[in-house]
Amino acid sequence: MNSLNRFAEPVYCILRLVVGLLFACHGGQKLFGLFGGPAELNDPEGLVGGIIEFGAGILVALGLVTRVAALLASGEMAVAYFKAHAMRAWIPIQNHGELAVLYCWIFLFIFFYGAGRYSLDFLIKPKTSI
Repeated sequence: MNSLNRFAEPVYCILRLVVGLLFACHGGQKLFGLFGGPAELNDPEGLVGGIIEFGAGILVALGLVTRVAALLASGEMAVAYFKAHAMRAWIPIQNHGELAVLYCWIFLFIFFYGAGRYSLDFLIKPKTSI
């Protein structure tokens, strides 16, 4: 099993990249109407959500100011879950809030784990980023 440990950092980098870019796509929908979604510039919550999703997603994907971006994204997803999903039903499978819950917990993990070795944060400050 220890032979798999050597892949932990590269796989974590890929996880951070994929999750960050997917999150940024949600922000791109809200801000620019990309990917078939309507732009939500006239809705203050949609605008703030789009800015957080797009900005934090890009920052997490790059591994730049990763902990701050991940905490902000995790908090936004917690708020989104309780404002948009939890009032329909408490269990995520019933209220279609699984994606919000997953993003919330993945970003919380990224907040605690940090940027990792393959990140811009690590290039800037190698000893404090991992």
